[in-house]
Amino acid sequence: MCIFAVLTAMMKLSVVIVNYNVEHFLEQCLYSVRRAMQGIEGEVFVVDNNSVDGSLKMLAAKFPEVKVIANKDNVGFAKANNQAIRISTGEYVLLLNPDTVVEDDTFSKCIAFMDSHPDAGGLGVKMVDGKGQFLPESKRGLPTPMTAFYKIFGLSKLFPHSKRFSKYHLGYLPEDEVNPVDILAGAYMLMRRETLDKCGLLDETFFMYGEDIDLSYRITLAGYKNYYFPETRIIHYKGESTKKTSVNYVLVFYKAMEIFAEKHFAKKRARLFSFFINFAIYFRAFLALMSQFLGKVYMPLTDVVLGYSGLAAINYFWGHYMIYDGVGSYPITPLFTIILPIYMLIWLMTAYFTGGYDKPYRIYPAVGGIMVGSLLILILYALLPADLRFSRALILFGTIWMALQMTLSRALGYILKLSDFQYGRNAKKRFLVIGNSDETKRVEQLLKSTSIKPDFIGLVVPNNGLEIPDNYLGNIAQVPDMVGIYKITEIIFCSKDITHQEIIDKMVEWHANDLDYKIAPVDTLSIIGSNSINTRGDLYTVDIRTINTVPNRRKKRLLDFSVSLFGIIFWIFAAWFIKKPLKFLGDCFRVLFGGYSWVGYCPTNVTDGQRLPEIKKGIYNPASIVTGELDDEARNRLNVMYARDYTILKDFNILFRVLLKR
Repeated sequence: MCIFAVLTAMMKLSVVIVNYNVEHFLEQCLYSVRRAMQGIEGEVFVVDNNSVDGSLKMLAAKFPEVKVIANKDNVGFAKANNQAIRISTGEYVLLLNPDTVVEDDTFSKCIAFMDSHPDAGGLGVKMVDGKGQFLPESKRGLPTPMTAFYKIFGLSKLFPHSKRFSKYHLGYLPEDEVNPVDILAGAYMLMRRETLDKCGLLDETFFMYGEDIDLSYRITLAGYKNYYFPETRIIHYKGESTKKTSVNYVLVFYKAMEIFAEKHFAKKRARLFSFFINFAIYFRAFLALMSQFLGKVYMPLTDVVLGYSGLAAINYFWGHYMIYDGVGSYPITPLFTIILPIYMLIWLMTAYFTGGYDKPYRIYPAVGGIMVGSLLILILYALLPADLRFSRALILFGTIWMALQMTLSRALGYILKLSDFQYGRNAKKRFLVIGNSDETKRVEQLLKSTSIKPDFIGLVVPNNGLEIPDNYLGNIAQVPDMVGIYKITEIIFCSKDITHQEIIDKMVEWHANDLDYKIAPVDTLSIIGSNSINTRGDLYTVDIRTINTVPNRRKKRLLDFSVSLFGIIFWIFAAWFIKKPLKFLGDCFRVLFGGYSWVGYCPTNVTDGQRLPEIKKGIYNPASIVTGELDDEARNRLNVMYARDYTILKDFNILFRVLLKR
């Protein structure tokens, strides 16, 4: 008996999207789905797993045709999909990730293929990442124990086209040919309803990962074929699911593989598979932890090794040849084991606080930190007892060496084009915006309202035959020349004026130029793209996140700590100038111990405004320096401006004016 209710009328296609806190990706996805559904009798479901990012409000405002299931908890991918599938009415059911963009004719092409291939139970399409590069998981084989072994230990990467070793991603099958495959990717999984009637829905034992493998395998067991269909494409940004150096990802993914093995393989094979999987869990978890650790410490560690080696050499040769005339040197114990390590620690700490270890690594803040550190070392030098004061020339030579080695190490990273390195003070973002007049102007203003500070914005008409306005650089056919002439780093497509098929065509055609791509959906304040399959999709939006960047969080805490400590030490003197000295002293302790910040958001009852980044509750707020009462709307605007335009000087200015107000 069919597990679905008997329906008097059946639509052609039901699209099911599970969303969890990816509002902007979902919005862009639904705009592309809306286009692709034209001419198709169908329905679209969004199952929201208790998002807190405003997704439900966006759906109600912009996509009233979408059928929304709003869960009160995160019930997982499988259960959420099943909720919509059970009430859907389509002859075909498509499971679609929210971090995707489909071509305008993707659905019609896929349905036509399924209609003409009654043996097809499921279908997947060609996927490209946010830079137009093919994603190998578009076609996958069954993860048997040996296939898993080859993948876990990297043999599939060493021999990507071998029939033996590349079975996980079927690397021996051409990217542009239709072929039966074992496994469909959950990002785009089109299935025949009658197939689901026979093989069942997603197995809810899988919370995340593995459910697509399990369902694909059951489709083949039910007597149907799964097809890889590359005659249409989608962009898959792979947002939240690509932190493959995350220990949590390793544990969840490989646990899903173990569940699959226990369910479908014979006991002997399942035990063998489980052995490999458990070994892989610990092996990959160890690699993930090491990768995270090395990713954070390799630059400071490089500075420690190079810095201390150079300092030790300088101090030895200076002491041996200049101070002791070749018959001795500085004493090892106080200088090499106490003084130099203290100097190194001061230089590294000041480099950290000036942003020298923020990614991307830059020369300017690192060298600036060394200069600040040298000033502190000179102050410390003056306070040291005479027997620990070695030549001041050593501080000068040490400063020169530390600045030189930090400059050279970061310059080398930039020359080698390593992703963690950047030349200059700010990244040079140089854009081409492709679209018609109204949309390009809108996107240009949006870019200028973000925190990225564009270095150049060039406008391009989307059609070769259109007349080129005076303020435009040219048409879309001339883009490759513009990239070289204007040193373009990113291209933004206005999807109102360009089909998604043409967008993907151009991304694939131009990706060799090492460009980044973004898509600006119609009537939205966001521009979305992705630099690689291993990073979350990038998002440009009217930016209120400036206060929440790593450098600003660090600077804000440093200001809080410094003012509090200074206020406690010199309270007896500050009491003469501060209006409420006892309250100030109590506030110093509250802020010093991390419970509060000196400046926070204004209290407000507005609940439907922009979501602000979380910061600590403030002793004061931007409204503290405003004369008169402000309503909630005005306070909310102050909060948005404070978060968007935050600098440490704003906190200092607010604090100074409040404390001295009489």
